[in-house]
Amino acid sequence: MAFDRLYGGIEAGGTKFVCAVADGLNHFLEESLFNTTSPAETFQQVIHFFQPHTTSGRIKTIGLGTFGPLDLDPQSATYGFIKATPKPGWSNTDMIGPLQRELGVKIKLDTDVNAAALGEFACGASAGFDPSLYITIGTGIGGGYLKNGKPLQGLVNTEMGHVRIPHDFERDPFKGCCPFHGDCLEGLASGPAIQGRFDEAAETLPDDDPFWDLEAEYLAYALMNYILVLSPRKIILGGGVMQRDFLFPLIRRKVQETLNGYVESRSLLENIETYIVPPKLGNRSGVIGALVLAMSAES
Repeated sequence: MAFDRLYGGIEAGGTKFVCAVADGLNHFLEESLFNTTSPAETFQQVIHFFQPHTTSGRIKTIGLGTFGPLDLDPQSATYGFIKATPKPGWSNTDMIGPLQRELGVKIKLDTDVNAAALGEFACGASAGFDPSLYITIGTGIGGGYLKNGKPLQGLVNTEMGHVRIPHDFERDPFKGCCPFHGDCLEGLASGPAIQGRFDEAAETLPDDDPFWDLEAEYLAYALMNYILVLSPRKIILGGGVMQRDFLFPLIRRKVQETLNGYVESRSLLENIETYIVPPKLGNRSGVIGALVLAMSAES
């Protein structure tokens, strides 16, 4: 079957890139996943994947949700560049230029976590809930906040993983792994922070390890702050660390304890199991959100 109008989506993560060609949000024609290596090598794989479709003219726009920090100011000389990032070799990388030059199509850009938020809002767990918040806890920690169905735009892209939270050094002597802030939320609760403590990946740390109670507490502190400041109607927790499903009831309970009844909402008091939820789209939230970006560029 031939499709006249196709869209491209790229979820550019610090660990892996996911590329997709689709004729709609729920109908993928091709998909490819590969490791994030050097910028040159990674871009070459992206170009190789999309070139047959852009050369034929079937794809005219590609949505790109990328890790950051990212310059999203269209008036800036470094618009579309990754700024200072912990990912080795990727600071000051132009994420748009190489792809536009080689593929000759329009690239619609946003952060990876904003893209995931858009995907879930379009056809996932936050559909019909506005404003909504998507938090990813994995290689890094980031947040995408949607108001009126659009990501929050401001001075810079939001950096919710770098908020400060209470850190009891007697209970948790780990100094944190963030190269910029040490023991910010990302420095204490991300996948690399868990690896740094135990020399073991979060995926293999036993379910009954007492650290998980502390991990849930750190995330609950952050969620309390986001709830008080942003007042989202739905919170989605994604990323590799949140593959450990037992964390959800722990986090929900600790959010209630931390708020201590201050926010009088049924979503928090009675229905928190449907308020703080995993992504409905699983590991496709980001790439589906990238397709949302591509489609919005043509509207």
